[in-house]
Amino acid sequence: MPHRSDPSTGFNPERSRDPVVQAPPRGEEATVEALFGSPVPETRPALALVAASLRGKVAIVTGASRGIGRAIALEFAASGVHVAFNYLDTGPESRLQANGVAAELQELDVKVFSRACDVRRPEHVEAFVKEAVGHMGGLHFLVNNAGIGRDRALWRMTDEEWTAVLETNLAGAFYFIRAAAPFLRAQEWGKIVNVASVHGVRGDFGLSNYISSKAGLIGLTRSAALELGPRNVNVNAVAPGYIRTTQLTEQVPAEILDRARDRSVLGRLGDPQDVAHVVLFLCSEGARHITGAVIPIDGGYLL
Repeated sequence: MPHRSDPSTGFNPERSRDPVVQAPPRGEEATVEALFGSPVPETRPALALVAASLRGKVAIVTGASRGIGRAIALEFAASGVHVAFNYLDTGPESRLQANGVAAELQELDVKVFSRACDVRRPEHVEAFVKEAVGHMGGLHFLVNNAGIGRDRALWRMTDEEWTAVLETNLAGAFYFIRAAAPFLRAQEWGKIVNVASVHGVRGDFGLSNYISSKAGLIGLTRSAALELGPRNVNVNAVAPGYIRTTQLTEQVPAEILDRARDRSVLGRLGDPQDVAHVVLFLCSEGARHITGAVIPIDGGYLL
């Protein structure tokens, strides 16, 4: 089992051939130097070192049979991370999707563990985590990605639509964190990333259940960061905007997607890989001093 992580390494910046003579500090510069000391050249971690800090570790990614979860699982595997993932068994098509992702991961020469698991059932989550840890030989990263939407104006929303979204998006993440925490605390090292949403920080029509679940997930992220931090476990969240997945393009009207694209200062929707890249960074040693943060991945949608 890994112990507390060492400081990340990097390469030294190139030195100029000609020496640079610096004038002695004066005025405000002298005051700043007196308070904080002389600036020290910092090393810059190479991208290869970020991937190297992940290789050989074990990740659990929830809801990884499609969309953002699939992209995160594949990005982990491409960096040499062994991947366990769950999916909701809704019939032959869901099993076919999960088997396809498992095959893609295996092609990247990593160990793979996949099982059907309803994140709304705490006993199922406990069993999944224990089985995954036993099969994979450990646990280092947990990504809570599983989520659903049941959009409707709140005065027309049914009890089932409210409960299903809250139990999946918020309670499911809590159950997985609770199940994973003993393993991460015991080894005094680990990373948890929760996939929230820009809708967790701003309101929108017809999304009261989804917004409540994602706002709650942000609160859970901060509380878990506070509780697990003393055992060297980082807990962060990403807040994607409109990301081009099959689920999004099939369920969200084109005019809403057009408005989201126009609202983005970058003038585009995101791709699942945009989220996956940030998740991997948060699990790397490059982000070892980041915890309790919520990082928007929205192309400037919230600006």
